[in-house]
Amino acid sequence: MDFRQLLPKPGTVDVQALLSSLGLGERAPAERPYTVVNFVSSVDGRATLQGRSGGLGDDGDRAMFHGLREQVDAVLAGTGTLRAERYGRMLGREERRQRRARQSRSPEPLACIVSRSGDIPIDIPLFAEPEAKVVIFAPTELDLARSAAQVIIVRLDPGELTLTTVLRRLHADFGIRSLLCEGGPTLFGALVHEAVVDELFLTLAPKLAGGGTGLTISAGPELADPRELELSWLLERNGSLYLRYSIAA
Repeated sequence: MDFRQLLPKPGTVDVQALLSSLGLGERAPAERPYTVVNFVSSVDGRATLQGRSGGLGDDGDRAMFHGLREQVDAVLAGTGTLRAERYGRMLGREERRQRRARQSRSPEPLACIVSRSGDIPIDIPLFAEPEAKVVIFAPTELDLARSAAQVIIVRLDPGELTLTTVLRRLHADFGIRSLLCEGGPTLFGALVHEAVVDELFLTLAPKLAGGGTGLTISAGPELADPRELELSWLLERNGSLYLRYSIAA
């Protein structure tokens, strides 16, 4: 799928080829994965319409969404996002799984979940997929007897259950060098506060939510000082803008 590149160099780019050149794992710090976040937002700042993000994006946003998944070792999502978006397996298309296998990588990224409450949406399609691999970080025992997925539970004391600790465990115990967070806003806000997120991929959809109570892309306490961003690229397709920002430490 072709996108129009506006920055850094005007031209036409194939999004699959562009994402394949990211090399995110090569940028990993010593103790945690290189962590990127992907969101879509309306022009007036809403990350959801009627509780879901699907109504904001188009086929270009979906190409970016699935293309980023193909490039990472693991995908992190909050339980609210999993439930609202009805998550299934990480890579639905066989050709994407085959491309990863040809690169001597796992066919699909590891699905990662962090839950303080232990309230896991076991009824979503992800847990009905026998080939799905899932790791859950939680402070309590979980009853996942109904899950067909391959699930590993990592128990952490409540005081130890920070995203900094989770990312370090993903790196040390599971060999994860690149991680994609898909939200929700509270999870992204926590990553920002703990200074463990490296890049933001943001699709700005040419739509207006017109008010309402839909979430913005981040939530939680306000930072004492805004975090600085640096624009790495700007793409356009059918009126949608695709921004890639690096986030200052």
